[in-house]
Amino acid sequence: MSDLPAPGPARFAYWVPNVSGGLVTSTIEQRTDWGYDYNRKLAVLAENNGFDYALSQVRYMASYGAEFQHESTSFSLALLLATERLKVIAAVHPGLWHPGVLAKLGATADHLSGGRFAVNVVSGWFKGEFSALGEPWLEHDERYRRAEEFIRALRSIWTEDHAELAGDFYRIRDFSLKPKPLGTAGRPHPEIFQGGNSTAARAMAGRVSDWYFSNGKDFDGVTEQLRDVRAAAAAAGRTAPRFGLNGFLIARDTEAEAREVLREIIAKADTEAVHGFGAAVRQAGQSTADGTGMWQDSSFEDLVQYNDGFRTGLIGTPEQIAERIVAYKRLGVDLFLLGFLHYLEDVEYFGRRVLPLVRELEAQEDGPRAAADTAQPTGPAVSGARR
Repeated sequence: MSDLPAPGPARFAYWVPNVSGGLVTSTIEQRTDWGYDYNRKLAVLAENNGFDYALSQVRYMASYGAEFQHESTSFSLALLLATERLKVIAAVHPGLWHPGVLAKLGATADHLSGGRFAVNVVSGWFKGEFSALGEPWLEHDERYRRAEEFIRALRSIWTEDHAELAGDFYRIRDFSLKPKPLGTAGRPHPEIFQGGNSTAARAMAGRVSDWYFSNGKDFDGVTEQLRDVRAAAAAAGRTAPRFGLNGFLIARDTEAEAREVLREIIAKADTEAVHGFGAAVRQAGQSTADGTGMWQDSSFEDLVQYNDGFRTGLIGTPEQIAERIVAYKRLGVDLFLLGFLHYLEDVEYFGRRVLPLVRELEAQEDGPRAAADTAQPTGPAVSGARR
């Protein structure tokens, strides 16, 4: 794996709180609301404070502290229409969506938003949702096989006329979607994101996805996942997907303040909900062929933030967090998917105090690299010297 920084500046996304209960399963005060008026205000604030993407969550029924939920695709479209630059990623479940129906919705949303719609294909961990809706629950690796086929179908419908697919899960016969989504240079269709930590997820990302989302990880965990995803992409003869990392960000003026917030979150954890969530996700992950599914090594404290966001370590002063972000970027992380305790206040603080430091550190790293590139002899000059 290259040790060069990811190309371009680090990009940032935030978890849309379209699900009640906030981003931590805790009784601590969370000045965050799952309603539309709050989220519309948050989306505008986020795009004006350095955020490039927002990810709308998907849950279909109450579970583990999330009593109420807004549906992700319709909510994403509403946020797209309320903003000017923000790209919004709608999470969807294969098995509950048909790829052709989603392709049609996505094409319309893309036109209405000027090309800012994206999708996150979620293989699914919550068996109860599928059972309640009368849909079959597949074993872990089968869910990823279905998700991969879903992405292949989606991309084919978005880019081809007379799309055809004879798969194990989906049949597409001479299907032409018009209008197609808006295509631009480097973006022939809406971006396709995918999550998961398992071997099956990493291999799938290498074969078909544009972006790979990881649960919260430390530097070693990110290095391992990047290596595996890039190897899978190379084996498939394609460019590796970009890499997104989940993190829960607690930035305060002093490290002691930030650490106290984390301590209080965990001390006030909703124990019953955290244990219930842990049992559900471990059941889903334990069915992997090699036991490497998501959340397999997550502690109780990790699960209080349900995508292991504390593990990424974005907790401390603005200076400490900026340095850690750039260190992750140096490994190859392109996008940071962030959650917050008090969204409006914390997003504004991030844009005012943390992001400028990230950009300063990036400029310092890019300066010596650019100078080295400029000093490097060109091909003809080297040849002339040798002669």
